[in-house]
Amino acid sequence: MVTVALLVRLEAKPGKEAEVESFLKSGLAIVQEEPDTTAWFAVRMGQSTFGIFDAFPDNSGRQAHLTGRVAAALMAKASDLLAEPPMIEKVDVLAAKLP
Repeated sequence: MVTVALLVRLEAKPGKEAEVESFLKSGLAIVQEEPDTTAWFAVRMGQSTFGIFDAFPDNSGRQAHLTGRVAAALMAKASDLLAEPPMIEKVDVLAAKLP
């Protein structure tokens, strides 16, 4: 069961779209090691707009993810890859269907 999530919007710098896509794809291996990251999606919403949606059973799982390896890597590369800082929203999950 998931109760909380993160909704992250990323805007790539011109010419950095492929690098952002590659970075997001590489994040999957890391989050697979996080026991409290129940669901994780990296998406492309437009030519230069990307996003991450991930869900957790509780706030401690979400906080562990926010202080984990993917978040640290994203913040380290943000100024090189992104046109603006990541927009990170903490959200509550009202209903979910998971396998």
